Amino acid sequence: MARARKLFTIGYEQTPPKAALDELQNAGIKLLVDVRAVVSSRRPGFSKNQLAAALDERGIGYIHMKGLGTPKEGRLAARSGDMQSLQRIYAKHLKTPQAKEELDELSALVTKAGPVCILCYERDHRHCHRKWIAEIIEDRNGVKTENLLPKQL
Repeated sequence: MARARKLFTIGYEQTPPKAALDELQNAGIKLLVDVRAVVSSRRPGFSKNQLAAALDERGIGYIHMKGLGTPKEGRLAARSGDMQSLQRIYAKHLKTPQAKEELDELSALVTKAGPVCILCYERDHRHCHRKWIAEIIEDRNGVKTENLLPKQL
């Protein structure tokens, strides 16, 4: 019986870099897709270049899809706990040409790149825009989503 394909998500909030990398490696991830609008991080090890290098050492590819990041007003809504505003702002954002193009690219990668994981900051996927990205990819690709939870600090 064929194994159902999966899309993974992960948030690195309250997580040491090694724990996040171990979780990705243990899940068999081949490609990490960073869906943060801003790829710098105050958390050591999670800025774009550091993260890409650490992933490469473990044989995991890295790609940044800025067009799938949350616009500034959405990030402000998320920080204030206003998930309704975040969802409204992000739904509008997903209609932009760059977001549409990158959703198509992500959909293709999930099909051909082996196990793919999308990354953002928030630990709980229910409080993050990656939840809506995953739902779109589930519908398009017929995959199931698994949300990885690395060990916390």
